[in-house]
Amino acid sequence: MDKQPVLTETEVEQGLQSLSGWQVEEGKWIVKKYRFPSFPEAIAFVNKVADHAERMNHHPFISIDYRLVTIRLTTWHSGGITGLDMLSAKAYDE
Repeated sequence: MDKQPVLTETEVEQGLQSLSGWQVEEGKWIVKKYRFPSFPEAIAFVNKVADHAERMNHHPFISIDYRLVTIRLTTWHSGGITGLDMLSAKAYDE
């Protein structure tokens, strides 16, 4: 995968305006918590995220706490938040 350019703070904020519930953490992550009615539904969502991540070759940090799934995105090889993170966030919301 080619190194992606890191987005500026302004670009990140603009990107987040088109997403619902995503926030910046520590200046290097975008993060969202998803709550599901049941544990199996949470796991089904995680499986869909995993499928997308494999196709994109861009893998999030995923935390599962019963019905609460937390997704954290950053682009390690670029050193911060990139357009790839924004594209992934949008796909996970869909």
